[in-house]
Amino acid sequence: MSDPERPARTRTIDDLLAQVRGRIDRVHPVEAAARLAAGALLVDTRPWEQRSRDGEVPGAVVIDRNVLEWRLDPASPWRIPQMTGYDVEVIVLCNQGYSSSLVADTLRTLGLHRAADVVGGFEAWAAEGLPVARVRRSDAAA
Repeated sequence: MSDPERPARTRTIDDLLAQVRGRIDRVHPVEAAARLAAGALLVDTRPWEQRSRDGEVPGAVVIDRNVLEWRLDPASPWRIPQMTGYDVEVIVLCNQGYSSSLVADTLRTLGLHRAADVVGGFEAWAAEGLPVARVRRSDAAA
């Protein structure tokens, strides 16, 4: 299968990730755990299927990707209670650390200047031996 011809002035996802990662802070799992313990908001964007299969991070807030910006924008009437202002440290966790980079960049665009993501995502978190809990059926996303 050959690659289709890309329209002018477009980028590949790898180009986009490189650009985004140049604008955001990325933290390794051990540092993310320390920041969580110090009061940062760790946001898990993984879907239910991954969380139920692999487990979840104790203390993380689960927010479905399709409503994430509305839940984390301090100006949104649909924000979660933890979003008390633009200085909240938000660390985004996905499964492998790709979509979380895009999310962290979007959050910075919304004014959350301390938004970051976890290098390697949940898989790296678990590989470091950091806490992982079984998901209870009642654990719903925000």
